[in-house]
Amino acid sequence: MDIKVARFIKSSVLLEQCPPPDKPEFAFIGRSNVGKSSLINMLTQKKELAKTSAKPGKTQHINHFEIDGNWYLVDLPGYGWSKVSKEKKTAWGKMIEDYLVNRENLACLFVLIDSRLEPQTIDYEFLTWLGENAIPFVLAFTKTDKISRNKVASNMAAHLKKLKIEWEELPMIIETSAINLTGRERLLGFIDNTLSQIRG
Repeated sequence: MDIKVARFIKSSVLLEQCPPPDKPEFAFIGRSNVGKSSLINMLTQKKELAKTSAKPGKTQHINHFEIDGNWYLVDLPGYGWSKVSKEKKTAWGKMIEDYLVNRENLACLFVLIDSRLEPQTIDYEFLTWLGENAIPFVLAFTKTDKISRNKVASNMAAHLKKLKIEWEELPMIIETSAINLTGRERLLGFIDNTLSQIRG
């Protein structure tokens, strides 16, 4: 797949504010500061498409980007950021849950996990919730360029061990780096194949 045109459509704070569900969409979510916006920019090869920030919590809305007029790429708020009010965290959680459970054209959710970290409880609680709600997802491990290959392998082994305990069938796992484009072809290939299946 070769992305030619990627453009921002709108930001929404409620499901009913999202664009009409007339195109398949692929959403990205993960802990705050996991690198969602950077990965989106890497996929589309547009440096400023999704706003990046060193400060966690930059993304606070459901952001829709139209790709080649055929499908949507969606940047969701991060979870697990402690430096916001309880009310705001509750509102974000409701917004994300409503979107994930009720967005009829959601083809797949990419759950981003920081490859530098060993398994974190908050990530696996979220994955369990996805399983309970039958929401299809792919695991994308980010920032693999930030640590040695040995450390990446060690952390990935820890994640696989935990996944095998809790899941009978493992999700697709893709290692990524927004800096050196690792995983770009696999991510776009997965999206392309999924779109082909949807369209028959």
